[in-house]
Amino acid sequence: MDAKDILGLPKNGPLMSQEKKSRPQKESQRKPDGISREVYALTGGIAPLMPTLDINQLKRRALSESEKITWQWLPFTSSARKDNLQLYHWVRVVNGVPPTGDYSFAKYNKSVDLIEYTDEEYEKFLSNPSWTKEETDQLFDMCKRFDLRFVIIADRFPSDRTVEELKDRYYSVCRAITVARTPSPADAAGHPLVKEPYNVSQEIERKRALSMVLSQTKLQERRDAEVLAEAKRISESRKAAKAAEETELPDVSDTTPEGAEKVAGIDVISTSLNAQLPSGIVAPPVSETASTLASLRMLRVYLRTYGLEQMVQAASSSAGLRTIKRVEQTLQDLGVNLKPKVPTKLVCAEHLELRKEILTLLNLQKQVQYKEAEGSSYREGSYSETPGTPPKRAQRATDQDRTFIPDSTSFGGDRAGKRDQKRKGPGRLSEVPSSPAQSKRPRKLKTSDG
Repeated sequence: MDAKDILGLPKNGPLMSQEKKSRPQKESQRKPDGISREVYALTGGIAPLMPTLDINQLKRRALSESEKITWQWLPFTSSARKDNLQLYHWVRVVNGVPPTGDYSFAKYNKSVDLIEYTDEEYEKFLSNPSWTKEETDQLFDMCKRFDLRFVIIADRFPSDRTVEELKDRYYSVCRAITVARTPSPADAAGHPLVKEPYNVSQEIERKRALSMVLSQTKLQERRDAEVLAEAKRISESRKAAKAAEETELPDVSDTTPEGAEKVAGIDVISTSLNAQLPSGIVAPPVSETASTLASLRMLRVYLRTYGLEQMVQAASSSAGLRTIKRVEQTLQDLGVNLKPKVPTKLVCAEHLELRKEILTLLNLQKQVQYKEAEGSSYREGSYSETPGTPPKRAQRATDQDRTFIPDSTSFGGDRAGKRDQKRKGPGRLSEVPSSPAQSKRPRKLKTSDG
């Protein structure tokens, strides 16, 4: 009898029908050697980022059974001390043989090499009315004792001297002794004490500026950042404007008369093209080239091939697609690559100049064709009214060459012509000569008249 029989519960009740879900057993991972149990529990078995094993343990050879290691309390001396003080510490002894040699931590005793002077050198080179010899000797003793820690030296110096005054006296003495002991001043010119002497006023100003920066509030820092950002924006805009102005100026690299004639000829051709070419044939504007150069200078670092492509696009921006293809075809006919194989600065400049000259040549050819077509249309008499009549411009020229002679008998006819001209539409002149004045139509005879 069990608890279910006592409570009267069926043995195969609903509780027994539900099978317990089997939980997967966690794979137990063995803790690696060299890692504590707490650290391994925190990491959860994840591999550490840095190696946790000591490399020296891997290189250490296994101890043989013949070696016997003991620790002994032994005396030692250090070469860093001048008083030969003997102290004691625990030492690892192998097979009863104590270690020999200097103290292991004596190598960390580093001291500053100071310049020492004699009484004769002081009287000859180091005399200063604001410093006595006793104060100078005491300053050098404390510099050697405290390893040039001038803050501690100023705190323990007997007289009231600032840190800047102590530094100035120390470095001035070292500089004077260095120059005096060298055979020639040129040999001491490269020494740091002579090349970069200590400046008292600059050091005081630096500390004052540093204290001002450290004592600024958040509002002052924000205002300073805004001022610096505005100054940077103004300087960048000025650089861009200066670059645009430089690109608009003519190139003065060719100082020879031929170069001057060449530049002048290009300017004349460009101005004549802009003034005389018909609509659709316009020379490339200078503003686009200037803007392209300004944008390239803003990049500061770019490939020369990329700059050449941008300049070619700017130079041929006003030309059509057919014109650009004709320029490329002309380059191929001349045996010139569309992109230079060796894009040096001079090659890119000459390539761009060749493209501009080809574009100018094509524009001039278009202008010549336009003028020839206009002349042929005049020769064919396309503007005349009838085949027998001369062209309008020739007729106007003959009218201008002929002297006007007034005729007193044609006043009435002129008036009639004016009336006929007024009856026509505005702005249209009759090219047919006006008819002469007609007389009045005779009235019908009445029977009474007959």
